[in-house]
Amino acid sequence: MNDTAQANKNNDCTAQPVKKGALREWTEALIFALILALIIRAFLIQAYRIPSSSMEDTLLKGDHILATKYNYGVTVPFTTNKLFGKDIIPKRGDIIIFTFPQNPSLDFVKRVVGLPGDKVEIKNKKVFVNGKGYDEGHEKYTDPFIVDKGISVIRDNMPETIIKPGHVFVMGDNRDQSYDSRFWGQLPIDNVKGKALIIYFSWDMDNVTGRLKRIGHIIR
Repeated sequence: MNDTAQANKNNDCTAQPVKKGALREWTEALIFALILALIIRAFLIQAYRIPSSSMEDTLLKGDHILATKYNYGVTVPFTTNKLFGKDIIPKRGDIIIFTFPQNPSLDFVKRVVGLPGDKVEIKNKKVFVNGKGYDEGHEKYTDPFIVDKGISVIRDNMPETIIKPGHVFVMGDNRDQSYDSRFWGQLPIDNVKGKALIIYFSWDMDNVTGRLKRIGHIIR
């Protein structure tokens, strides 16, 4: 009786995990990492590279930045359709990433200047919002001349414009070198994808050197 009981006890051992092959383990780890990266990119944070000088000196050509994806609601991955947060309006002064209205394949980065209901006007380069000069110290002007005629006159002199509901007016900090709402109109809030957060890498493409001092700089 005791021998039998002991034998049954020995046979009643705990289950042992089945050993996986190394290839299978690596494959599962890569799939999990890919899914996690897609979730982070879709809902939390995304990396962008600055290809132009339109936001100098706040953002330089060659800066690599991270932008949060949740400040203005959450979008369906790979679209501009909002899951929630359609009514969230960016704050004046926010630097936002958005889908360019005239070409959905392009993402732009600009600063919010006008909010729904605001009156925005430009006189001889000077920006006015609701009748008051808008000057936050981020502005940069590289052209000493004021355009007063021709197709580009709107760069330096724009008639008063009332911002429509569901839209914002955006401009680049490098005012003379920015293609923004002055030229292509007001930005639908639905196109906003995120808010610029931090510079994680910076590369001077003209001098082929890194700009280490800019790494970790919070974007404001």
